[in-house]
Amino acid sequence: MRNSFDWTPYRRSTVGFDRLFDFLETGGSGAENYPPFDIEKVADDHFRITVAVAGFKSDEIDITAQQNMLTVSGRKAPVAEGEGRQLLYSGIATRAFERRFQLADFVRVEKADLSDGLLAIDLVREVPEAMKPHKIAIGGTQPTLFDADKKAA
Repeated sequence: MRNSFDWTPYRRSTVGFDRLFDFLETGGSGAENYPPFDIEKVADDHFRITVAVAGFKSDEIDITAQQNMLTVSGRKAPVAEGEGRQLLYSGIATRAFERRFQLADFVRVEKADLSDGLLAIDLVREVPEAMKPHKIAIGGTQPTLFDADKKAA
């Protein structure tokens, strides 16, 4: 279903939200829904992405974090001839996949674990001290750049 809402007036009155508007206009990450995943908030600044990767081994899964993008991809190793395996029915999806997650600023991947066919990727948001909100005193006694220039003259 196509989103027909016009975001142009909001683009003109905001700064730095271009990626958000692009995401809303394109409808998110697309129609691909394999493999299924969950995103949960574990604590205030800790999150976990759980991806269902049944049938994949840890060496068949690749996790790449680059800037604000986390990519999880999997490619099943080909079955060697003569292993004595004869499938009568194959219902387990082991097709190759690539799943991308857009990460917010200051979010880093802490660790990843594979257990019982579920890949758990732990994320942590670490906002630098300089970027955290802080109180600004009004009429405070802290010297300003202009005060330093007056004393030098």
